[in-house]
Amino acid sequence: MDPSFVRSLGRRLAAAAISALALGSSALTAPAVVNPVAIHPLVSDWAYLGNDGTPPSEAACNAVGRRCFNPTAMANSYNYAVLHSLGNKGQGKTIAVVDSFGASTIRQDLGVFNTAFGLPHLCGETGPNDPSGNCPPTTSPRFDIIQIQGGPPPVPPPPNNGTGLENHNLWDLEVALDVEWAHATAPLANIMLVSTPTAEVLGVQGFQQMMNAESVLIKNHRVDVISQSFGSGEGAFNNGLASLKQLRQAFVDAQANNVSVFASSGDGGSTNNMKTPVKKPTAIPYPSVIWPASDPLVTAVGGTYLCTNPVVGGMTADDTMPPVNCTSRPGDREPAWVASGGGYSINFGRPSYQDVLPPGSSYVGSSPGAPGPNSNMRGVPDIAYQASSRTGVLVYLTEGNTTASGPGCSGASPCSTGWYTVGGTSASAPQWAGLIAIADQIAGRDLGFINPALYAIANNPAKYAADFYDPHVNDNGCCGEPGWPATTGWDAVTGLGTPNAAKLIPDLIAATP
Repeated sequence: MDPSFVRSLGRRLAAAAISALALGSSALTAPAVVNPVAIHPLVSDWAYLGNDGTPPSEAACNAVGRRCFNPTAMANSYNYAVLHSLGNKGQGKTIAVVDSFGASTIRQDLGVFNTAFGLPHLCGETGPNDPSGNCPPTTSPRFDIIQIQGGPPPVPPPPNNGTGLENHNLWDLEVALDVEWAHATAPLANIMLVSTPTAEVLGVQGFQQMMNAESVLIKNHRVDVISQSFGSGEGAFNNGLASLKQLRQAFVDAQANNVSVFASSGDGGSTNNMKTPVKKPTAIPYPSVIWPASDPLVTAVGGTYLCTNPVVGGMTADDTMPPVNCTSRPGDREPAWVASGGGYSINFGRPSYQDVLPPGSSYVGSSPGAPGPNSNMRGVPDIAYQASSRTGVLVYLTEGNTTASGPGCSGASPCSTGWYTVGGTSASAPQWAGLIAIADQIAGRDLGFINPALYAIANNPAKYAADFYDPHVNDNGCCGEPGWPATTGWDAVTGLGTPNAAKLIPDLIAATP
């Protein structure tokens, strides 16, 4: 078990009742509350590396037992640098990342990140960190902030004995990760941060408003790809499938409008939590998965340790530097991340695209002790990408102290200004979203719902071997719940595996209508 994961899971469970998120507009009426469910960000672990204006050296990362990936190394490791070199950078496409509360410095932080790594700058990297800083819609590429129902400042609250539901700043690092790495992957795509303003303690449940907002953006053809780095355990929805049927219209709309939707599979392995008790939620008492990743109309993204060279990248393992998760597996470029969320839904049956799986796949279809049909159920995740902060991506974040919190942000974490190495499957989803924005741009059309095409490619042995790396070691058991093993073929830790983008994208284009 990765000890940094155990520490991060403790933090995640302690903060698990953060923010039910509300979105609405003059075009939306406030929906009925379907179920009180806590929504939490899936940025699960990080290490603060310093506040120098330039990114930390790899030696500094190695000194704390990690390797830190820059955009060039990531592009070479997943083989999309060749697509960039041919001029394919997602131009003309829009990626929406959906997060709570936004971040009060995200425009400027994105600018620093781009300068540090020589990435294209986007219109919208200066000005107020709200919609008033947006550029004209005719300008591209641009960074837009969408606050349909207002935007309270994402600052920590004064010291109190509350539940933590209003700790807006806990989402800041999530926002920086999502925006910076969606952009790093598809450098000429438009990036849209859809931020949400309402904490659960204000009496408005947030999932329904969030899904309604996604539907509005989809129906008005404002987005091509959506990345969702949040979730809640399926068992926390007291009304089960009935609740989710009221929430998932956004995904039905996305499929009808050829919008691709990604969701992080979670960072608790096979363990997730209920909503109550509010301060210290109890664990769901069986191996579980989170929604929206469990929805069959969503592409669920699990996690790996990426053991390639973090400075220049490459398609093979580099065994010369930490972490131990890489050096203990010489020659393995990408072991499964032990905290990668995965397993089987208790609400959604096995979708037709999972009926046939590659040889060696370990599909089971049920979870020990779970309620519901619990047979032949939807398997999570579908695919995977780098996720552990031990092999994390570099993220730049500034979060100033506030009058309310006093110096040091009252112990809020993260709070330090500067560079972080960040993990969580919330690193995985926005990067996959960037790859599909590139695919949409190359195709000259939106690929839309890609799950059937992914599985069709995986069931062609030659294409599967060329288009995917198939992690096959480690398992995701955690915290008293049995986990699932990573195996050859599909498994409930890394799905079909991680992409060789230059090979996969042409096949995806050919396999989608």
